[in-house]
Amino acid sequence: MARFDIYVNPGRNHRNIPYLVDVQSNVISGLATRIVVPLRPLAGFSSSALPPDLFPIIQIDGGDYVLDTPQLGAIPLAELKSRVASARDSQFVIQAALDRVFGAY
Repeated sequence: MARFDIYVNPGRNHRNIPYLVDVQSNVISGLATRIVVPLRPLAGFSSSALPPDLFPIIQIDGGDYVLDTPQLGAIPLAELKSRVASARDSQFVIQAALDRVFGAY
């Protein structure tokens, strides 16, 4: 398990939120939870209405997904079972979105 890994959403709302991105620092280990951000299909949004620094677009298997940064939360580590990809290539836009949420400007 590593920061920016993408997992299948194990919850009941997997149709609207098919994936979760692990954004928790790798230096925090031993916790029973991980902090994740939902990935929602871009098709459900007007991309021009989404501020790109808060809602960056992440591609998974050729599909476009919105990182719904304000909806971040913790999930039990044991529930993150199916890793499907990595968002490491998008780490700078993800970190910028997190910085915007937490006021790191």
